[in-house]
Amino acid sequence: MTAEAEVLGELRRLRARLPQLTGALAASADGLVLAHDTVDGEAETVAALTAAALGVGQRLTDSTGQGRFRELLVRGETGYVATYAAGASAVLTLLAEPRINVGRLHLEARRSSALIGELVDGALERKDLN
Repeated sequence: MTAEAEVLGELRRLRARLPQLTGALAASADGLVLAHDTVDGEAETVAALTAAALGVGQRLTDSTGQGRFRELLVRGETGYVATYAAGASAVLTLLAEPRINVGRLHLEARRSSALIGELVDGALERKDLN
């Protein structure tokens, strides 16, 4: 099984655990879609915007002395957008309904982002070795 297929499987398992999720995507830190379980036309746009938000989040945590970026939560009128660091080179972005339990969202997403980070970083290491 490829890393992409494993990441997609994790996104689908995450959505099964959190039925209030309306979309999930893993992207590289520079905004390239790695895998997604969202509306097709939306994935590239969300990945690109995630990369921009990640850059701002990293600068904000660095300049305020808060350490490395971990996560970002945005609440809109009709739901949430949550972004989590996933290893050294990827991010997990989730779209959620407004009725989601935010604590559960963080708990499940942190677990998934750690796994996705391991999968992506591992695939990159294997690629570098070849």
